Amino acid sequence: MLKETLIKLISRDLNGIIDEINQYKDESCLWKTEGSITNSAGNISLHVVSNLNHFIGAILGESGYVRNRELEFSLKNIPKAELIKDLKATIVIVEKTLTNLSTEDLQADYKLQVFNAPMTTEYFLVHLSSHLAYHLGQINYHRRLLD
Repeated sequence: MLKETLIKLISRDLNGIIDEINQYKDESCLWKTEGSITNSAGNISLHVVSNLNHFIGAILGESGYVRNRELEFSLKNIPKAELIKDLKATIVIVEKTLTNLSTEDLQADYKLQVFNAPMTTEYFLVHLSSHLAYHLGQINYHRRLLD
């Protein structure tokens, strides 16, 4: 039950980011920062894609994905179509990986100690879903403020 709920929520929010990206009137605004807004919608999108591909795809699904966190915030001007393609591919990897997890997998400790303490895989997956929702909200605010 939790697994199916997480798939729905993560897919919903990744699709929400795609919808936000498509609503930008000026594609260059995806990369705009101003004042105390130091992360662009484009960089937040790259961060979300990399975060989920690392913690779900690579760690749980053994996809072979290699994260370069620095690039998530330093790359600029990636075409909108490429961001959307990467977000859609992330939905596929999340669905595939989570579908293959058993109840025992969810209740077991997550393979990494991300917060300097052990936690169950299900706990960390709920954290990742709320982390994604937070960033979706940031992108929505960014678009309405800077586009």
